[in-house]
Amino acid sequence: MIWRGETILVTGAGGFIGSHLVERLVALGSHVRAFIRYNSRNDWGLIEDISPDIRNEMEIVVGDLKDSWVIRNAVEGVGIVFHLGALIAIPYSYINPGDVIQTNVIGTLNVLNACRESGVEKFIHTSTSEVYGTARYVPMDEEHPLQAQSPYAASKIGADKLAESFHLSYDLPVATIRPFNTYGPRQSARAVIPTIITQVLTRDKILLGALHPIRDFTYVKDTVEGFIKVAESPESVGQVINMGSGKGISIGDLAQKVISLTGKNVQIVSDEARIRPEKSEVNRLLASNSKAKQLLQWEPKVSLDEGLLSTIDWVSKHIGNYKADVYNR
Repeated sequence: MIWRGETILVTGAGGFIGSHLVERLVALGSHVRAFIRYNSRNDWGLIEDISPDIRNEMEIVVGDLKDSWVIRNAVEGVGIVFHLGALIAIPYSYINPGDVIQTNVIGTLNVLNACRESGVEKFIHTSTSEVYGTARYVPMDEEHPLQAQSPYAASKIGADKLAESFHLSYDLPVATIRPFNTYGPRQSARAVIPTIITQVLTRDKILLGALHPIRDFTYVKDTVEGFIKVAESPESVGQVINMGSGKGISIGDLAQKVISLTGKNVQIVSDEARIRPEKSEVNRLLASNSKAKQLLQWEPKVSLDEGLLSTIDWVSKHIGNYKADVYNR
C-alpha cells in the first residue's frame, strides 16, 4: 500500500472536500501535511471539526497559495501532492475576479513549480465540472468542450491547463480529477444543498436562485475515494477524470426532496438576488463516469437519498455554524 508512512501534502485541507480527504489519509497511515490559508485567528477551517485524535496526527502548515516561498517549503520532502486549494464561490467571482484568478491560477502555478523543483512522485490536481459550462451533450465526458461562464470557471480552466502543460512540458506526473457537485457533512452554505437544508430546518420559506438548472451530485465519501484511486493508479497520469454519479436532478426537485426527507412544510421561492447573470447560468451538468469506472474501477456507492439524510443529520446538529438568513456568496 502506497499510503503507509508516505508524506502527503494537501492544499485546501481546511475546506470541505479537503477536510474529508486528510481524515481519510490519516486513517490510511499517511503522514499528512495540511496546508491551511493563514488567518490571524489561528482558525484551521473544517479541520477543526475532525476528531482531535485524527487532527493531532497531522502537520498543519499555514500560508497562502500566492506566496511561492511558503509553497516551496510546504512541498519539500513530500511524495504526493493533492492540490485542492482554491477560491470556489461563483457569486464571489463576479465581485472579486482578480482575487479568484490570483489564488486559483497563480496559486496553482506556484504549487506546480514547487512540485517540479522538488520532484514529487505525483501531483493530483482538482478541477470542477463548472469548466464545461452548460452541457452541449449528455452525459458529459472528458472530451466535452470547455466554456468559462463565470470568472471562477475561467480561473479553473486556466489552472487545469497549467497542470496539463507541466505534464507535457516538464514530464511532471500530473493527474486531474474533475468532481461534479460534491456534497455532505461540513459543507458550507455557499453550496446549494446546505443552503436548502439550513433554510428548511429554520424557516418557512426557502430562497434559492434559478430552480431549473440540473446538477449531478456525489456524496463526499465517494469523491474522496475517487481522489485515493486517482493517486493509486499509474494509468491516471496525464489524464483528466470525471467524478460524478451520471444522474441529474433539478434544483427545484432537489429542494422538494429535502423538504420531503425532513417532513417539513416549506415554500420554495426563486430569489432574484441569487440568480446568476443570464449568460453565466450553467443550465445542465450531467457526468459521464465511464472513464473512472474503466480506469479506476470507481463509481459512487452512496445514493442521493442516503447522502442527503446523512447531511441533514449533520447540519441539524451543527445548525449554529450556519447563518440561514444570510446569502452566503
